[in-house]
Amino acid sequence: MSDLLAAFRHTLNNWVELGDSAVCGCCNCMQIFPVSDIVAWTGLDLSRIDDPAAVAEQTALCPRCGSEALIGDKSGIALNARFLTEMNDAWYQRTIVRRPAAKT
Repeated sequence: MSDLLAAFRHTLNNWVELGDSAVCGCCNCMQIFPVSDIVAWTGLDLSRIDDPAAVAEQTALCPRCGSEALIGDKSGIALNARFLTEMNDAWYQRTIVRRPAAKT
């Protein structure tokens, strides 16, 4: 799980890393596509638009499903179906259901 946590960190504030990447993968819809397909980013408010540090903290939105779940190939992580499935299972599909305690 620690590897998946380390990988998850690449999905946040990834403007610079994705800018250096050729392809990226989405951990939510599990598609791989060129970074040039990304058209939307989140996390920058207009009061800081001229601040390079604020621009670098933006997070990409997947152009296929709209989630903040993209990892670029410059992360050093092999983007393939197996990895994206593991990430999807760990971060996007996990639901914890607990049985109610027995009443005594």
